[in-house]
Amino acid sequence: MQKLNEIDDAFGRGARGRRTAISFIVLGILLIVLLIANLCIGSVPVPLADLASALFGSDSTNISHQVIWDIRLPRLIAAVFLGGALALSGFLLQTFFNNPIAGPYILGISSGAKLVVALMMIVVIGANQAMPSWLLVVSAFVGSMIAMLFVLAVSRRIDSAAMLIVAGVMIGYICSAATDFLITFASDSNIVNLKNWSLGSFSGISWNDISVLLPLVVVSAGLVFLLSKPIGAYQLGEHYAKSMGVNVQAFRVALILLSSLLAASVTAYAGPISFVGIAVPHLVKRLLGTSKPLLVLPASFLGGAVFCLFCDLIARSLFAPTEVSISAVTAIFGAPVVIAILMKRQKSRRA
Repeated sequence: MQKLNEIDDAFGRGARGRRTAISFIVLGILLIVLLIANLCIGSVPVPLADLASALFGSDSTNISHQVIWDIRLPRLIAAVFLGGALALSGFLLQTFFNNPIAGPYILGISSGAKLVVALMMIVVIGANQAMPSWLLVVSAFVGSMIAMLFVLAVSRRIDSAAMLIVAGVMIGYICSAATDFLITFASDSNIVNLKNWSLGSFSGISWNDISVLLPLVVVSAGLVFLLSKPIGAYQLGEHYAKSMGVNVQAFRVALILLSSLLAASVTAYAGPISFVGIAVPHLVKRLLGTSKPLLVLPASFLGGAVFCLFCDLIARSLFAPTEVSISAVTAIFGAPVVIAILMKRQKSRRA
């Protein structure tokens, strides 16, 4: 009941409440439209009139049924939940570092996860063994935590937010270079094909992968949502958070672990995806007209899902049958948001 009251207070009344409600409705409509578009559009088009029968029909020999259930539906679910996870991870990192352009890709956390996953894949596949889904996640989490520890070590020595970002970018470059080196000189043809994964892609995700990533992301996102009230207090300063009864040290550890786990889940299955974690939280805040975590967190998850569904649709259909890296498409739409943030910060400093 207390949580429901908090949600009611967060939505507000009057014009602010209407704007918030409309924002969630818009995100919901966009999500539904993109879900349908991603199921229908592709190298094997599925007419909208036949979508229901292809989805719920029992004829497993039907080509549309096979394409949707074996290829598009797992990919669509992955784009929704991994896109939401990436947006939440970016929001947590921006809160932790108090930096609007902090994100798992910019700080090198995704690249650290990519390096360890690639190394583990080479070892496991090179031994002619299958790579289980849980091992992908564990490897990515270890890599993301290693990169995070480097970023934290740097943040203790420098006070400049800009230098912290530069250090994160350098960590990312080092990890990406090491990953490219490993993949380039791998002898097995299956390992060489990891190049596509290292660039970022939702393709090739199976129902077995979904069975692991879905509960992982849902539980992690639920834990993040439960932290919405401490996050709101922490945004007003550590002293204020302490006065509100927040255990700041434990809270910061929770932010690190959850943001790394969410980023690792994405990198394990889709590779590093750029700019989603930075751009989506800012776009959502602008859409809602508020920065209250109780509203921004669920809206960021929805926004991340919408953003990744849209970019994935472009990546696989614009130059079909050739597929573009999802990270290249997200960069095209996400980078201008980051530039706008930097220009706004520069303008506010001059004022």
